[in-house]
Amino acid sequence: MSSHAHAEQVFAVLATVYPEAHCELQFKTPFQLLVATILSAQSTDEQVNKLTQVLFAKYPTVEAMAELTLTELEEYIKGVGLFRNKAKHIAATCQLLLQEHDGEVPQTREELMQLPGVGRKTANVVLANAFGIPAFAVDTHVLRVSRRLGLTHGSTPDQVEAELTALLPEEQWINAHHWLIWHGRRQCFARHPNCDNCPLATLCPHFLSEGVKSDE
Repeated sequence: MSSHAHAEQVFAVLATVYPEAHCELQFKTPFQLLVATILSAQSTDEQVNKLTQVLFAKYPTVEAMAELTLTELEEYIKGVGLFRNKAKHIAATCQLLLQEHDGEVPQTREELMQLPGVGRKTANVVLANAFGIPAFAVDTHVLRVSRRLGLTHGSTPDQVEAELTALLPEEQWINAHHWLIWHGRRQCFARHPNCDNCPLATLCPHFLSEGVKSDE
């Protein structure tokens, strides 16, 4: 695992480079973020935002979206991967929210993960970005970037989450999550990372190793 001193240096640079890093999924309510995050699996935020701009304009609440038939919902979200499964999950989640949570999105990881289509990553995204509750969602960017920077060595999202949360105080988890994602999307690309122009190059084991090749 990375040392706390190394982690402090890395995150200090990231905070300076990406001071306005934030969730790039567009939403106005916890319910909308929940739906957008379910849709984002194996899709880009840009793709999801294009669809939800139309979907949320017409069906902004759980009550409204619950009125859609499965076929109607599929039509709105067919631009993302696995849209049929995602439509089933969203429809079932709407019903469960109405039946068991008075139409409100729950604010615990355990309750969120009982909703169809909601795993630990999605639950953490909602907790952090909808409610400001400390949580560290690990997506492909966080997994890749944290390993390259020598912050983590785990091979699974759960392992990496445990390592990162052990390195940082809770009040930094949300920001650090966004910093790593923004760095992954803007600099530390999967196949051809822009190492030569990276502000973290001197702190990065991936860059400092001779003959290094992309790990993805």
